Amino acid sequence: MSLDPDLVSVLACPIDHGQLFVFDDENCIYNPRLKRRYAIREGIAVMLVDESEVVSDAEHERLAGRIARGEARATGSAAS
Repeated sequence: MSLDPDLVSVLACPIDHGQLFVFDDENCIYNPRLKRRYAIREGIAVMLVDESEVVSDAEHERLAGRIARGEARATGSAAS
């Protein structure tokens, strides 16, 4: 289940308050600056820092590649 576009347009990282990237097919939201991933459970973004995870360098590279290929939705004012 993908997140509502209105929600995506206002989401920001709870740590650095920056733009995030939504991977609907992986049920996650990613902050490439902090290498931190947040879960999407039953269509709800779980934006709790304590429940997020820091990803490995290899996983970061994989997700960054998907972002570069346009395979994720950007949050904030750049969200589409």
